[in-house]
Amino acid sequence: MKKFGLLLVGLIALFVLLANVGPLISLAICLGILYFGFKQFMKSNSTGAKVAWGALCVIVLIVAVSHIPAILGLVAAYVLYLVYKKWNDSASTENDPFSNFEREWKDLNKNE
Repeated sequence: MKKFGLLLVGLIALFVLLANVGPLISLAICLGILYFGFKQFMKSNSTGAKVAWGALCVIVLIVAVSHIPAILGLVAAYVLYLVYKKWNDSASTENDPFSNFEREWKDLNKNE
Protein backbone atom coordinates (compact mmCIF):
# COMPACT_ATOMS: atom_id res chain seq x y z
CA MET A 1 0.00 0.00 0.00
CA LYS A 2 2.93 2.32 0.71
CA LYS A 3 4.30 1.73 -2.78
CA PHE A 4 0.91 2.58 -4.29
CA GLY A 5 0.85 5.90 -2.42
CA LEU A 6 4.38 6.70 -3.56
CA LEU A 7 3.44 5.80 -7.13
CA LEU A 8 0.36 8.02 -7.01
CA VAL A 9 2.26 11.01 -5.57
CA GLY A 10 5.04 10.44 -8.10
CA LEU A 11 2.62 10.40 -11.03
CA ILE A 12 0.93 13.59 -9.88
CA ALA A 13 4.32 15.30 -9.44
CA LEU A 14 5.40 14.07 -12.88
CA PHE A 15 2.30 15.50 -14.56
CA VAL A 16 2.74 18.84 -12.78
CA LEU A 17 6.39 18.91 -13.81
CA LEU A 18 5.57 18.11 -17.43
CA ALA A 19 2.88 20.81 -17.47
CA ASN A 20 5.45 23.38 -16.31
CA VAL A 21 8.38 22.48 -18.56
CA GLY A 22 7.77 25.47 -20.87
CA PRO A 23 7.63 28.05 -18.07
CA LEU A 24 10.68 26.45 -16.45
CA ILE A 25 12.71 26.76 -19.64
CA SER A 26 11.66 30.36 -20.21
CA LEU A 27 12.39 31.21 -16.56
CA ALA A 28 15.87 29.72 -16.92
CA ILE A 29 16.47 31.76 -20.08
CA CYS A 30 15.24 34.95 -18.39
CA LEU A 31 17.47 34.35 -15.38
CA GLY A 32 20.45 33.72 -17.66
CA ILE A 33 19.84 36.98 -19.53
CA LEU A 34 19.36 38.77 -16.21
CA TYR A 35 22.68 37.41 -14.94
CA PHE A 36 24.48 38.46 -18.12
CA GLY A 37 22.88 41.92 -18.02
CA PHE A 38 23.82 42.42 -14.38
CA LYS A 39 27.42 41.40 -15.04
CA GLN A 40 27.59 43.87 -17.96
CA PHE A 41 25.99 46.56 -15.77
CA MET A 42 28.71 46.08 -13.18
CA LYS A 43 31.49 46.13 -15.83
CA SER A 44 30.33 49.25 -17.68
CA ASN A 45 31.94 52.58 -16.87
CA SER A 46 29.78 55.09 -18.76
CA THR A 47 26.46 56.34 -17.46
CA GLY A 48 24.67 55.63 -20.75
CA ALA A 49 25.77 52.00 -20.74
CA LYS A 50 24.73 51.60 -17.10
CA VAL A 51 21.29 53.05 -17.87
CA ALA A 52 20.89 50.76 -20.89
CA TRP A 53 21.98 47.63 -19.03
CA GLY A 54 19.91 48.61 -16.01
CA ALA A 55 16.82 49.10 -18.16
CA LEU A 56 17.39 45.73 -19.81
CA CYS A 57 17.76 44.09 -16.39
CA VAL A 58 14.54 45.66 -15.14
CA ILE A 59 12.61 44.53 -18.23
CA VAL A 60 13.98 40.99 -18.01
CA LEU A 61 13.24 40.92 -14.27
CA ILE A 62 9.61 41.84 -14.94
CA VAL A 63 9.41 39.06 -17.54
CA ALA A 64 11.02 36.60 -15.11
CA VAL A 65 8.54 37.51 -12.37
CA SER A 66 5.71 36.66 -14.75
CA HIS A 67 7.02 33.07 -14.76
CA ILE A 68 6.40 32.56 -11.05
CA PRO A 69 4.06 29.58 -11.72
CA ALA A 70 7.18 27.73 -12.88
CA ILE A 71 8.05 27.44 -9.20
CA LEU A 72 5.31 24.80 -9.03
CA GLY A 73 7.37 22.85 -11.53
CA LEU A 74 10.43 23.14 -9.30
CA VAL A 75 8.42 21.95 -6.30
CA ALA A 76 7.08 19.05 -8.36
CA ALA A 77 10.62 18.11 -9.38
CA TYR A 78 11.68 18.14 -5.73
CA VAL A 79 8.69 15.98 -4.73
CA LEU A 80 9.53 13.58 -7.55
CA TYR A 81 13.10 13.39 -6.22
CA LEU A 82 11.82 12.66 -2.71
CA VAL A 83 9.50 9.94 -4.01
CA TYR A 84 12.36 8.36 -5.96
CA LYS A 85 14.61 8.49 -2.91
CA LYS A 86 11.93 7.02 -0.64
CA TRP A 87 11.09 4.30 -3.18
CA ASN A 88 14.73 3.18 -3.36
CA ASP A 89 15.15 3.45 0.42
CA SER A 90 12.14 1.25 1.16
CA ALA A 91 13.25 -1.32 -1.44
CA SER A 92 16.70 -1.61 0.09
CA THR A 93 15.50 -2.01 3.68
CA GLU A 94 12.91 -4.67 2.83
CA ASN A 95 15.46 -6.91 1.12
CA ASP A 96 18.28 -6.47 3.60
CA PRO A 97 18.54 -9.65 5.72
CA PHE A 98 20.64 -7.93 8.37
CA SER A 99 18.06 -5.23 9.05
CA ASN A 100 15.39 -7.92 9.35
CA PHE A 101 17.62 -9.80 11.79
CA GLU A 102 18.21 -6.66 13.87
CA ARG A 103 14.48 -5.93 14.00
CA GLU A 104 13.66 -9.48 15.05
CA TRP A 105 16.42 -9.40 17.68
CA LYS A 106 14.97 -6.18 19.16
CA ASP A 107 11.52 -7.76 19.24
CA LEU A 108 12.89 -10.82 21.06
CA ASN A 109 14.67 -8.65 23.61
CA LYS A 110 11.52 -6.61 24.26
CA ASN A 111 9.50 -9.71 25.08
CA GLU A 112 11.94 -10.96 27.70
